[in-house]
Amino acid sequence: MNLLKEKQALQTVCLRGKKIHGKCFLAETRLKSYHTASEDCISQGGTLSAPLSGLENEQLAQYVRESLGDEARVWLGINDMLTEGAWSDMTGAAASFMNWEGSGSSLQPDGGAAENCAELSVSSGGKWSDENCRKERASVCEFKIV
Repeated sequence: MNLLKEKQALQTVCLRGKKIHGKCFLAETRLKSYHTASEDCISQGGTLSAPLSGLENEQLAQYVRESLGDEARVWLGINDMLTEGAWSDMTGAAASFMNWEGSGSSLQPDGGAAENCAELSVSSGGKWSDENCRKERASVCEFKIV
């Protein structure tokens, strides 16, 4: 019975959001700190989105553009809070895909210990930057399809 309820809840998420590569993504327009956004995703049975490939990142950026606009910036489920410079996903595993913005002297991530949370920017074509986790951003929760 619980499994059936979970599947129905997931279908509702997919109808309101977007299905990409075996996951459902649901945009949250309210601006929140990284930790609040993460806790809210977890309370709904998901996690902050963390793209696993260039194609998934591109599709996520497109969904964010459609849902939140051309200038949107959203938190990603990737941070280096535990060890500076070691970017990991919400499970604590090393991030297998990264899409940092910039080149030369403006290469991201560039915030050191002051910026430990990753964000995706629509205006930069889905590129990432590191940001202070206390800043408020929109977010996208991802739910694995069972």
